Amino acid sequence: MKADLADLNAFLAVAQARGFRDAARAIGSSASTLSEAVRRLEARLGVRLLHRTTRSVVPTEAGTRLIERLAPALGEVEAALDVVNLFRDRPAGTLKLNVPVSAARLVLPAILPGFLAAYPDIQVEIVAEDGFVDMVASGCDAGIRYDERLEQDMIAVPIGPRVQRFATAAAPAYLDARGRPDHPRDLLDHACLRGRFRSGALTSPWEFERDGEIVRIEPQGPLIAGVAGAVELLVDVAVAGGGIIHLFEDWLAPALGSGALEPVLPDWWQSFSGPFLYYSGRRLVPPPLRAFLDFIRG
Repeated sequence: MKADLADLNAFLAVAQARGFRDAARAIGSSASTLSEAVRRLEARLGVRLLHRTTRSVVPTEAGTRLIERLAPALGEVEAALDVVNLFRDRPAGTLKLNVPVSAARLVLPAILPGFLAAYPDIQVEIVAEDGFVDMVASGCDAGIRYDERLEQDMIAVPIGPRVQRFATAAAPAYLDARGRPDHPRDLLDHACLRGRFRSGALTSPWEFERDGEIVRIEPQGPLIAGVAGAVELLVDVAVAGGGIIHLFEDWLAPALGSGALEPVLPDWWQSFSGPFLYYSGRRLVPPPLRAFLDFIRG
């Protein structure tokens, strides 16, 4: 029983996008073409692969099992085809990276413009997530993570700043009205602005460190916003005097530099090691990824 490679790609795109229209936009096709490809594949296999409703498209159990094997396999096919690029004067193809939202904001802007200028035949696709995903199963060539989130059997290469800090800050008007904390535990009496991952977990506890002492607190406050797309809302509310924010120092740097935000407990700001680019050590490294590795190492 044979299945057309294009139909398999269509099914995977729809399953990952959770919809025909979103998948069509992502791969430059049409919803009707993808729908017909999935129907053709289901007819050929004799099993339903997707549950379709007016609001969503989700894989059946059979579809889920197929995705688990199909995504890495199609990645290997793409990598094998990319070997042809070794015979070109310049690497070409697509480099797909899975990265946390913080890396998309704070790490990649300093790297991608130069890389794209150096390799005009490479197209980069960034998938920004607020949670941990299987990089290989998601069809990505590589990902960016911090050391405590790296998967086993992965090769890790440093990327971006090697030391970062979490900063705590608030608008001067807020601190004038509510008082300036002297110790991390004082934050328990303040309005704290928090984030929530798509998994449902909050970006807490907030952790502080000074002279070897580590203090963790579970802050409370009037606003919780999704990490994936509403971090700027938290910053804007903090600037407007709505509460205290705890975020990457580099993210808050413009507001701190302008005076819109005032540092809170700066002696307690905790440092942590910078992120890593990681990729599978069991797969052939495609030329676009090899070029990116050479670029960030250079």
